[in-house]
Amino acid sequence: MSETVASRAGIPVGISACLMGEQVRYNGGHKRSRYCLEVLAERFALEPFCPELEAGLGVPREPIRLVGRPGEEPRVVGTVDASLDVTERLEEVSQAFIEKHRHLRGFILMKGSPSCGLERVKVYGENGMPSHSDAGAFVRALKRHFPILPLEEEARMNDAVLRENFITRVYALDDWKRQVEAHPSYHELLQFHSRQKYLLMAHHVEAYRELGRYLAESSRLPLEEAMAHYLQRFMTALARPATRKTHTNALMHVFGYLKEALDAETRQDLLAAIEEYRQGHVHLAVPIRLLSHYLKRHGSEYIRRQTYLDPHPYELGLRNAI
Repeated sequence: MSETVASRAGIPVGISACLMGEQVRYNGGHKRSRYCLEVLAERFALEPFCPELEAGLGVPREPIRLVGRPGEEPRVVGTVDASLDVTERLEEVSQAFIEKHRHLRGFILMKGSPSCGLERVKVYGENGMPSHSDAGAFVRALKRHFPILPLEEEARMNDAVLRENFITRVYALDDWKRQVEAHPSYHELLQFHSRQKYLLMAHHVEAYRELGRYLAESSRLPLEEAMAHYLQRFMTALARPATRKTHTNALMHVFGYLKEALDAETRQDLLAAIEEYRQGHVHLAVPIRLLSHYLKRHGSEYIRRQTYLDPHPYELGLRNAI
């Protein structure tokens, strides 16, 4: 396992409290997530938060919903008593949470919640009918004040690609915070980019090229400015899930570091595994494991350090399903 992945137990990740089994929903219930509690909790230090409870709404409570017109930021009001408007209270507790939790590497959210829903939360018009959708009030605050934070709904993590993408982003941000943010320097910034190159290529090849050019000139800029620009662009690029086509491109680039060291038969075996992955016959884990096997024997230190080969713990089995 690469240096950037080793010994990462306890990565701080926020989570909607109801997903932890806490009885904080409006009806006194919960939405306990087995995957979060039985799988992710072994790797992440999950920090539960319920903005509605924190805003003083109590349990049980009158349900709330988003109300507003398209193009405007919705208000958060009671479903029975429309005079119950908790918009400002939710904004205050959200900002207070963000100020105290900038150490987080991600946040797992409750689907459909007027506070914690990531997207497609119903917004009701004056006639009481849904007119469009938006993110929950807490999520809008997170995006506004902490735009690089990886966010995902627990329900969407049933999709193997979205699950792998979110966890990849959590580990990448953890690498940044432990290495670059903790020891800010141009050297650490360049080292981070060096080991993240092929992961970045697999997600967004244009960003891979753009950030390479940017870093070539970044020493002329104030370090803080260069770091902020790089991180924003890097995390935005990783938020775009990689495809079989983009993974295949990255795999072929990694293969290029081996082809001179291997005999013809072994090269053909590797190329066949990459092609079988491209065609959808095998999962990504197959060519990755083959490449990693030969890179340990023949690869340079540079290519062996690529986080693309090992962006998250192998035991999670994330690449066995994509």
